[in-house]
Amino acid sequence: MSAQQENLHEHHTPDPNWGYPHGSALTSQIKRRYRGGQIWYVLLMGSLIIAILTLMALLYTIINDAFGLLAIEYQNDPNRIVLEKQEEMLLADVNTFDSENDNMLAARIADDPNAIGFFGYAYYQENQENLKLLSIEGVAPNASTVADGSYPLSRPLYLYSDADVLQSNQAANVFLNYYLTHVNNEIDDVGYFPLGAEAMSHSQQVWITANELALAPGQWAAINPDGVGGAVTIAGSSTVFPLTARMTEGIQRAGFGGNIVNERVGSTAGYRAFCVDEAADIAVGSRQMNQNEFAACREIGKRPLAFPVGIDALAVVVNPANEFLTNVTTDELRQIFTTAETWSDVNPEWPHETIQKQIPGANSGTLDFFMETTFPLTMAELPKPFLVAILEENISAGLGRRIESEQRFFDDTLLFFTKEQWAEACNSESPYAGCTFPARDKENILLLIEENVTMPNVVAVWQLMDSLLKRAAIEQEVLLKYPTAKIQWYSWINWDFVTHPQSSVPELAGVRTAILGSLWVVLITAIISFPVGVGAAIYLEEYATDNRLNRILQTNISNLAGVPSIIYGMLGLALFVRALEGITSGTMFGVVSVGTTANGRTVLAAGLTLALLILPIIIISAQESLRAVPNSMRQAGMALGATKWQTIWAHVLPNALPGILTGTILSISRALGETAPLVVVGASTFITTDPTGPFSKFTTLPIQIYQWTSRPQPEFQNLAAAAIVVLLVLLLTLNATAIYLRNRFARRTA
Repeated sequence: MSAQQENLHEHHTPDPNWGYPHGSALTSQIKRRYRGGQIWYVLLMGSLIIAILTLMALLYTIINDAFGLLAIEYQNDPNRIVLEKQEEMLLADVNTFDSENDNMLAARIADDPNAIGFFGYAYYQENQENLKLLSIEGVAPNASTVADGSYPLSRPLYLYSDADVLQSNQAANVFLNYYLTHVNNEIDDVGYFPLGAEAMSHSQQVWITANELALAPGQWAAINPDGVGGAVTIAGSSTVFPLTARMTEGIQRAGFGGNIVNERVGSTAGYRAFCVDEAADIAVGSRQMNQNEFAACREIGKRPLAFPVGIDALAVVVNPANEFLTNVTTDELRQIFTTAETWSDVNPEWPHETIQKQIPGANSGTLDFFMETTFPLTMAELPKPFLVAILEENISAGLGRRIESEQRFFDDTLLFFTKEQWAEACNSESPYAGCTFPARDKENILLLIEENVTMPNVVAVWQLMDSLLKRAAIEQEVLLKYPTAKIQWYSWINWDFVTHPQSSVPELAGVRTAILGSLWVVLITAIISFPVGVGAAIYLEEYATDNRLNRILQTNISNLAGVPSIIYGMLGLALFVRALEGITSGTMFGVVSVGTTANGRTVLAAGLTLALLILPIIIISAQESLRAVPNSMRQAGMALGATKWQTIWAHVLPNALPGILTGTILSISRALGETAPLVVVGASTFITTDPTGPFSKFTTLPIQIYQWTSRPQPEFQNLAAAAIVVLLVLLLTLNATAIYLRNRFARRTA
């Protein structure tokens, strides 16, 4: 034999004693197996890393969509509604006098020792010999307290115009330029306080931008008004009126030849003249435009530009004969102008004399500012009767009757029905639901106001990371595109989201109905599939003989575990929804009257369908768990005289139960996340009625998520992300509970 043949024989011939390779052959085999193990290790670790990264990416996407900034526009600004309601109450007081003429208010206070009122600081200075100025919270209005912001009733004064107006009306443009150039030189003498250099520069920059001028930062283009003609109409605040009158005199002295109309009608009326009637080129106000006024301007193609021109300190004054009042707190002011009829109602040490309140009129921005500052209430802080009054004033009678027929507003008062109409309806064969339901609570009224009065509309949403990293850019975008919108941080996952039903309005939509539907469906699925699945596994493992029929059954069960879920949906539609409609709809049991629109698309049909879906998995997992129990345990039980069933019940099942429950938990988790079979069976994609039993219409969280992801509005994508988080929490909660019970049972049987 040659040396090469001997070498081959040595490497490939097994050891005659053991039959395994040895020497270099053994070393080579070990290296090959080590390399193979390393490759499999890398592949498995790579798969694990990919799975972890995929899960992290999924969670990042969900969380990124579930939180962030949004811009909301209201069809009717809720703060404005509250403000108008408070003003209505104040103006209706028999001891309240109102006027848009602040000089008239000053004269009435000067003539009545029990009078109190408020107006712009310039009118106080004009009439200060006949008035007594009060401090607020110990702070008197003056240049220093206004500048440092310590005086609580200081406010900016505004001019508003539009870029198109300025470009088309040279007179208005020149007048505004003159105003911004010279206002700080005149404002002290008028009785107000000048803007700081930075604030004035900002106003001038707005004018420069509107005129599309390419000036260096900080540069200003003052226009000589000499010889300029045309007409300018200015309307608005009586507070700003004397300042505007002074600027009118100045520009006319400088040679302006145009006609200037300066109307003192109040801030609200001035904004209406600018944004609705288009009767003014420039609106002046002692408050900012509110959202509704901005929206009115946008409807006619105007984008109002705000030009702050000065600062006013609202003066609260009394008659000089008033010796007991020199300082008031904000709380005392609130009482004086609302609940108090006499001075002693506010402070027992004050006189028992009727308070005479002198205030600006309903169109006054001064009144709006005073109410916003002194009565900073939100809609949610108003009492229920006021909320109902707001709803009643802003909805039609037909809608009001429908809402009240569903559930009354008060137990003892009707708003949209007479007592006779209500009694007749409640005694009819089909009485209103409101005949038996308790009255609506405050939270329900607030929800109705949101849906039918304020009607919030999300105009833009931003994801979490953009909201954190690009806040300044977002604010600038909203300012340019949605000037009336309010930016707010929003968590789409909140308690209202969990407790509210579905709604076509994203801000009001919730998943309560879907959560209850999911729980009902899973409960029925578990009640049916667990005992049937475990019973089938016990039969196949413990009783069935090895014959052809049982082998066919076992094969089919294994195959059914891999059938697509939508096939089970088609089976459920044909069997439970149509063939067994009388049972699944509840008609057979008298739950639903014959002749109604009841059908088999109910919680029961969905539960039965999902039970069939997970039944093969439960059977197979239960069989494996039963197989894992040692035969010696069965033999020992029967050797002691126990029957086969007693042995299975007392020994085999308890030892197999942890494994059975593991398979059941996985199966129920799958059922909770199923969508396709429920779509086929007929789950509702939009329903606001909670399921109350197995014969109810329903939806589930996966169906709700599917419906929201199919909507084009971006805010519904955020709702879907929030619903996914809720589904995960629900799934983990149910699984954790089941695992806890399984482990506890396993310890007891150990």
